[in-house]
Amino acid sequence: MGHQAILLQPVSAHARVIYTQAVRVFGIDCGTETTGFGVVETCDAGRQSRLVCMSMGAIRIGKAQTTAQRLEQVYRELTVELIRWTPDAVAIEEVFYSVNAKSALKLGQVRGVALLAAATQGLPVAEYAPLRIKSSVVGYGLAKKEQVQFMVARLLELAELPQPSDAADALAIAICHIHTAQTLSLQGAAR
Repeated sequence: MGHQAILLQPVSAHARVIYTQAVRVFGIDCGTETTGFGVVETCDAGRQSRLVCMSMGAIRIGKAQTTAQRLEQVYRELTVELIRWTPDAVAIEEVFYSVNAKSALKLGQVRGVALLAAATQGLPVAEYAPLRIKSSVVGYGLAKKEQVQFMVARLLELAELPQPSDAADALAIAICHIHTAQTLSLQGAAR
């Protein structure tokens, strides 16, 4: 895959960038019990570009498993999905600071496995803070989960709210990456 941008108008405040190829981003919302994933692709067919949800889901981690088994399950299932969807990039939420050190450590282990799965496939990885993801999708960094789900459904033109919320969060992370890439592309074209 990959993408190339073409500037359609002279550089100005109203310049439009169109991608000559679709951009596919694989978003991952790491969790200690459930890790969500979502695949979003840009589509420039027709007069206006839009975002399309290609896939979403969640990896539910068995509580009876050992830590090593749980991490292996996340790695294996993410790898299967990365191979299936062949994304151009992977976007993951950055670690947030937690009062509970044990929970933060477990989350960090799952994030490490997700980063490893992407790296093993040779994919570039972008990491975004939770506030930035919410700001990009909802326009407000302290938005609630329900607001994120609602806006993800609107932006992707889904008939229903994406479920589970972990998959909705993963889609939001992918959307954030696409918005960020488009903004950086516009800024680069304006120079």
